[in-house]
Amino acid sequence: MSEENYSHLDRYQVGRLAELCIIIDENDNVIGAKDKKNCHLNKNIEKGLLHRAFSVVLFNSKNQLLVQERADNKITFPGYLTDSCSSHPLSNSLELDENDAIGVRRAAHRRILAELGIPPEQVTLGDIIYMTRYHYKAQSDKTWGEHEIAYLLLITKDVTLNPDSRELKNYYYMSKEELREILAKGDRGEAKITPWLKLMAENFLFKWWDSLPNVNHFIDHKTIHRLLKP
Repeated sequence: MSEENYSHLDRYQVGRLAELCIIIDENDNVIGAKDKKNCHLNKNIEKGLLHRAFSVVLFNSKNQLLVQERADNKITFPGYLTDSCSSHPLSNSLELDENDAIGVRRAAHRRILAELGIPPEQVTLGDIIYMTRYHYKAQSDKTWGEHEIAYLLLITKDVTLNPDSRELKNYYYMSKEELREILAKGDRGEAKITPWLKLMAENFLFKWWDSLPNVNHFIDHKTIHRLLKP
């Protein structure tokens, strides 16, 4: 056993540590691949290791956001409230394809089926809208953390959910006001909120909310929003 803390992980999560993530530079250019474990070790993040990721925000026809509560065996931020689904495209030909961000959207489609149990006929690749990108860094504990350029993907659909309990332990549909309230609780230490949900909400979601589902004027594929702490 290495020095890393695996005490809160089950076999499924340990197995996923071998997945090959896409290593990028700060301009989102692909420069290599490393396994998920190495991408999430703080000692590597401190040396500048950066990988490609995505965040999915799924709204229903009532303009409520699907928020999930991460399982307690997740490698980073276990038990925290977060966006609808977030993960990583893998270093393979299908998910490296950058044409219209199709590779990242394929990865998101793969993960919402696996993680949320949404039937494949309910959400197609065409339903997944690439909105923009953001760059952030966050430490989960002394060992594990996140350092990603994440593609922010939007879905506006009513869906059927059958979540994988190894990935999330609960989910909620929240109005804009309910999300503001839970973020305020997080600021007061009364709720556990992932840093990226807070960053997404404050920088993007609250600006988009009243325009849903007509948000094409918010699409920005040129900018990588640097949401790093000073």
